[in-house]
Amino acid sequence: MTSELQRIQSLPTWLVGRVAARGRGLVADAIAAEGLKLMQHAVLAATAEYGPATQADLSRRLAVDPKDMVGILDHLQKAGLVLRAPHPSDRRKNAVTLTPEGTAVLTRCGALAEAANAELLAPLAPDEQRQLLALLARIHEAPELPA
Repeated sequence: MTSELQRIQSLPTWLVGRVAARGRGLVADAIAAEGLKLMQHAVLAATAEYGPATQADLSRRLAVDPKDMVGILDHLQKAGLVLRAPHPSDRRKNAVTLTPEGTAVLTRCGALAEAANAELLAPLAPDEQRQLLALLARIHEAPELPA
């Protein structure tokens, strides 16, 4: 007979959550070698993709409270990874851009994150890894059902 706890721990939501937590931990530990936290890494990546970007735009794209974004950018600027300067099209706003060191750190963090994800997926054969990623992508991309 299955206990209530065993039933809960066999739910897809439980399993996906536990695997996600393990994966986040592995990536967080890996990029800590570069002095970054997960959201700081995400801000660097968003800045590389969308920069020069305003702080408000980065906040919206990453769903980060604007007050928190200020702290993240303060840390990244102090570390020499981003620059904030008046935005070219609206001098009232700051534009955030990566420095050359920020680009280098982003590249190294990407490699560290890839290695952490390889460690996470190591128990699976290569075909199983591809299948898992395809299935997760299908779930992620599925439209939400109305409540």
